[in-house]
Amino acid sequence: MKTSYHLLFQNLDDATSDADQYATELRLAEQAEPLGFDGIWCVEHHFDKDYSMCPDNLQLLSYLAGRTTSIELVPAAVILPWHEQPLRVAEKIAMLDNMSDGRVYLGVGRGLAKDEYASFGIDMEESRERFDESYAIISNALETGKAKAEGKFFNHPESPVRPAPARSFKDRIFTIAMSPDSLDIAAKSGTAMATFVVGPAEAHKPLIDGYREAFQKYNGRPAPSPHLDEFVYCHEDPEEAERAAREYITNYYVQFIRHYSMLGDHFASTKGYQSYAALASAISEAGALGAAEAYLQAQTWGTPDQVIEKIKAKRAVLGDYDLTGIFMYGGMSYETAEASMRLWAEKVIPAVKDL
Repeated sequence: MKTSYHLLFQNLDDATSDADQYATELRLAEQAEPLGFDGIWCVEHHFDKDYSMCPDNLQLLSYLAGRTTSIELVPAAVILPWHEQPLRVAEKIAMLDNMSDGRVYLGVGRGLAKDEYASFGIDMEESRERFDESYAIISNALETGKAKAEGKFFNHPESPVRPAPARSFKDRIFTIAMSPDSLDIAAKSGTAMATFVVGPAEAHKPLIDGYREAFQKYNGRPAPSPHLDEFVYCHEDPEEAERAAREYITNYYVQFIRHYSMLGDHFASTKGYQSYAALASAISEAGALGAAEAYLQAQTWGTPDQVIEKIKAKRAVLGDYDLTGIFMYGGMSYETAEASMRLWAEKVIPAVKDL
């Protein structure tokens, strides 16, 4: 099992300046490699400091490429519909991969927040078409070193990617998949899948099983291990572990509901997002407290032994998976996040590495 460290950059309630929040989280990220984490992941989000603020994860990872030597560098994800020129995205990825000596694993997604789409002036109903067209250009450019676009949204003559991609990206791309539509796209394109944990393992099992079946059908080989992205916390005292997890994960979850307008009714009528209406309905029916409690219990937190048992229990339901943990969130202090991260590295990573 791989264990990666995921940057969020949440400056909740302006607890500090954005610059200080960045400095703090980058200090943690730079510890990931010496502590034994396999990768550093970073989101793409815009405009909303109370939720997450990383408008260019490729730029962020370029900085970390210069501060590290061997750890995987993972934009998770580049939200393709928000990028007006796929060729520019391909250039940036190729350049970062060259500078980091082949350490980039590319994550792609299409985004879920209607406010981010509105601020960019992009019709959310076009997200699937924009994603598909953009992904075809980028994936081809990274394999051939050339890009040509003749589509509904993107048109340009054949152009070279320079610096040229030095290595194939086959088996180094994954798709964020939170819906049956997205898992089918991931399987059909031959990429790995990553999903954010929003419920118990049993709720995620149909999605992951569906991906594995579809991948085998389309590619004639077993699917790679899926990536589960979740909020994590580790402390030697079980009561303190629960207290802190409850406080900080709940703080995050309140912003999750707001940022994605999960209590709205727009998903059912938005092309390409109808499957999210069921999640929105379940949150509404559970009520704020019930939904927050369910979300808390779905994440991986506790003492080292409790965390290890939770990981084993999830694997018993889902099969093999790789874990990506978000360690700083919800107003958590640097000291609290660092202690959790170090304890996880000391006692959890060695216990799950060979699972």
